[in-house]
Amino acid sequence: MMGFHGQAEDAETQMARLDMIPDAERWIRVSVQGLNRYYRGRGDAQVVVAGWMTRQDRELAIADNRAYVAAVLAEVERDFPVRGAPVFAGFSQGVAMAYRAAALPGRRAGGVIALAADVPPELSDALDGFPPVLIGHGNRDPWYGEARMNEDAQRLRAAGVSVQTTVFDGAHEWTPEFGAACGRFLATMV
Repeated sequence: MMGFHGQAEDAETQMARLDMIPDAERWIRVSVQGLNRYYRGRGDAQVVVAGWMTRQDRELAIADNRAYVAAVLAEVERDFPVRGAPVFAGFSQGVAMAYRAAALPGRRAGGVIALAADVPPELSDALDGFPPVLIGHGNRDPWYGEARMNEDAQRLRAAGVSVQTTVFDGAHEWTPEFGAACGRFLATMV
């Protein structure tokens, strides 16, 4: 299972989320830190965080990120006894990377876990044969609500993708309740 953090977060934050999923220890878990790293905070409290991209040079950034993720995935597969297809789990800005990773050419994905963000628009032609997807959002999320989740689910289902949705009590966050939904989703793949 490969995780992708949100904007202004780090790989450790996403790893903690993956570890929150029931029976997560049955999976080899990898959390990838975005290429666009920067300092959050000033003075002695500087913490290195990252983002995946901005609007500027978007197509170049997508290509860089896809190549980076493919290289990380290849390294994991060299170093660990991987059985089955990987599941990609993203939060917020990392959701687009989870979808993009599942669409890498020449690879089979087992599933996508998408919390609180959209299917990236450039994947319209890459959804045929896409793996099962779990989409979630908090009922108080100001950025990704019920209507947007339903639009994404409809878009994926129209392409023949198996989609599960879940809404939990929360805002723009990964909660234990969402972690439990991830565990149920993953149990269908083992």
